[in-house]
Order: sequence, then C-alpha cells, then structure tokens
Amino acid sequence: MTISLSDYETGAKYEGDYSDDLAALEDRLERLQAAHIIHGQRSIIMFEGWDAAGKGGIIQRLTASLDPRYFEVWPIAAPNDEEKARHFLWRFWKRLPGNREISIFDRSWYGRVLVERVEGYATEAEWRKGYDEINEFEAQLTGSRTNLVKLFIHITQDEQDKRFSDRLDDPWKRWKTGSEDYRNRSKRKDYLAAMDDMFAQTSTRWAPWKVIDGNNKKAARIAALTHIIETLEAAVPMTPSELDPAVVKLAAKAFGYKPKD
Repeated sequence: MTISLSDYETGAKYEGDYSDDLAALEDRLERLQAAHIIHGQRSIIMFEGWDAAGKGGIIQRLTASLDPRYFEVWPIAAPNDEEKARHFLWRFWKRLPGNREISIFDRSWYGRVLVERVEGYATEAEWRKGYDEINEFEAQLTGSRTNLVKLFIHITQDEQDKRFSDRLDDPWKRWKTGSEDYRNRSKRKDYLAAMDDMFAQTSTRWAPWKVIDGNNKKAARIAALTHIIETLEAAVPMTPSELDPAVVKLAAKAFGYKPKD
C-alpha cells in the first residue's frame, strides 16, 4: 500500500464541537471495552510517530473512560540487556493481551526498521529481515483472533519545532524533551526514507497502517479515536450481555427488583 506522509500535513482545525464529540467517542469506547469483556475479545492499539506528535495526548483520551483492570499501556523505550540478548520481538510477545484485554503500545516493534535502522543499532541484514519478521508476527496475531490497529501520527518539521519550543518554555513539560529528540530531528530525511519503506512493506491487508495528520491536536485526537473505534466495532461483537435469571432472582429477593420492559 502506497502512503505519502505529505498527504497528511494540512493541520486543518476541527470544525465540530470538540468537547461534545470527544464525550460521545468516550461513551463508545466504554461500550467497546464492555464488548471485549463480555465476548472475551483481545485487541492491540499501536502508536508510532514523530517525537512531540501527540501520541500521549491521544492515548490519554483513549484511556480516560476505560476500566483500568482490562487494559495496559506499554511505553516502549530502548531494550534492556535481557531483551537485547533475545530476538527483538520477545519483549513484545510478553506484553500481548489476553482474553478481555486491550494492550496499547506507545511505540512498538517497528523500532527495528525505524530507530534501529537509522541509528545503526541493527545491521542492514537485521533490519531488512525485520520487515518479513514483523509481517509474520502480525499475521500470527490477527490469525489467532487478536485485533490489531496501527496508527502513525505525523507532524511537519515546523510543527515539531514549535512543540519542542513550547515544552522548553513550560517548566512542567521540560521533562518531555531531551537530547534524543534533537538527535532524531537532525536525521529527519533518513527517518522519512525508513518510514516510506516501512509503509510500503508492512501495510498489509491483515494489518494496514492508518496515518493521522497530527498538526492540529484536537483534530488528530478525534480522527485517531474515530478510526480505532470504527475498526474495533467492526471486529468485535457489539452485543450487550443478557440478564442472568439467577441474578435477577437474587436482586428481586434482596430489594424487589423487576426488569424494565
């Protein structure tokens, strides 16, 4: 599948009522999680994108109304020594969701063909092999009834610079930016080439990529949540649980409960 990031740079403002529309999406997310619990479903929602693209803000809105017992957010950083001693996918197998669970990855196994490729942490043979390994991994996931949503949040260099500046100016947000951000910024051309290859080789029929224009934060949040919800609503049985007659009898005895017509 051909994806050009330049098609996702308008930064158009969100024209709807952001607060009302976000609240409606959160209601749908609550029902979607309930459907996972009722029907024993499992899903992965995976985020990639530039530094300061807004992944954290989207994840914050995604999880705001969810029951924390049934989801996990995995912030993926550089592998530790134990993880380096094993296949690069090992640490992700450990974090896969079980039945009734949703796993959210803030960065992912695509580090093999992005940062590890660009920064030289993987050999050319390793990152080139990585495309097939990732496609096979995702085919195994979806083939074993794990739903997978892959999002890439894109921003322009100008927008990224503005957000870096805003973080430096805010004493309570300075912790969000460090030297790695500027190392990555200096190699944007190399990262763009790696991203082009990544989209071309890993946007498959069983695990397609969805690019989100992140240049306007509100519009990006609504677009990302809408895609996640629509994708998973199509994959998960969206039927509520039936009343349990035994529980109805207990409630009737306890406080006179009668089912509504």
